[in-house]
Amino acid sequence: MTTRHLLSVLLLAPLLTAATPDRPATAPDANLSKIKLPAGFTISYFAQGVKSARELAVGPDGTVYVGTKDDKVYALPDRNKDGRADEVVTVATGLNAPNGVAVRNGALYVAEINRILRYDNIAARLRQKPKPAVVYDKLPNKDWHGYRYIAFGPDGKLYVPVGAPCNSCLPEEPIYATINRMNPDGSGLEVFAQGVRNTVGFDWSPQDKALWFTDNGRDMLGDNLPADELNRAATAGLHFGFPYFFAGDVPDPQFSKGRSADTYQKPARKLGPHVAALGMKFYTGKQFPAQYRNQILIPEHGSWNRSNKIGYRIMLVKLDATGKQATSYEPFAEGWLQGQKPWGRPVCLLVLPDGSLLVSDDQNDAVYRISYKG
Repeated sequence: MTTRHLLSVLLLAPLLTAATPDRPATAPDANLSKIKLPAGFTISYFAQGVKSARELAVGPDGTVYVGTKDDKVYALPDRNKDGRADEVVTVATGLNAPNGVAVRNGALYVAEINRILRYDNIAARLRQKPKPAVVYDKLPNKDWHGYRYIAFGPDGKLYVPVGAPCNSCLPEEPIYATINRMNPDGSGLEVFAQGVRNTVGFDWSPQDKALWFTDNGRDMLGDNLPADELNRAATAGLHFGFPYFFAGDVPDPQFSKGRSADTYQKPARKLGPHVAALGMKFYTGKQFPAQYRNQILIPEHGSWNRSNKIGYRIMLVKLDATGKQATSYEPFAEGWLQGQKPWGRPVCLLVLPDGSLLVSDDQNDAVYRISYKG
């Protein structure tokens, strides 16, 4: 072997996926090479063939669960801890857009459009298509903004949003355009926040336990209005403006008359217009450099009706030392949009126990893993 040939092999080797007895080595993915990340970060496939992958959750044994906008829920075990799922296991089928997943005490909670289910002792029954218990079955059954994102808060309650059943309208029932919470058994449902048009992503500050959430602004006000929102709710009972005002100061042409924008909670940060900000997460791991810890990462699913598409990326929102004020908004990972043609749409983030970051993509039917090697 010549020196030149040896050098070529050495340069190519890190880009190959390691072979195992049941998984041959594969060449670098052409699409992943388009993703731009800060220096020291790498992106790889954690799993492929995960149709319509949406919300992510991780169990005590490290198994990752994936909700979808299709009819299935998947499990992605990584038993050898090599940073890639061993297989894609179908846990449940025939569900009504089971977007939301959360894990508590070994049970997998799944949120369909109209109800929340619970699969007990899920890790031991992945392949058994277990019959779930019904936790709550009185959620509205409307598709428009009907995808449910669920998570357990620091108070032990299960949080679930109900989006507005429209672009902009006066909600026909009090439960619309809200974030709600309930006990793990489905009892005690109460509204936590109002005036929330459509949130499909929220998390709690590791510093003061305040709830932060993304909210998608209305359509049909032009390319640049309104901005999507990143909001902070330190207490229950706040109203975030829908349908009267968007992004804190953009009046709805029909419903804002006679009302003041100062009545409603302002965004903690305005995001891009129509970027479809979704499943945000605080980075609480230890693998990334210190400047990322306790900061917010937001996947932007991407605009659908804007003249020039934007989004299709992961943004970083930096906070001040108190963790209460957003100080900047900048790209962290981008490249799913090439020109005006997207090949992927990031949906949700999940920080794994090793500190790496998973990203779901419901267009490319994949889950990516972003890691830092320095």
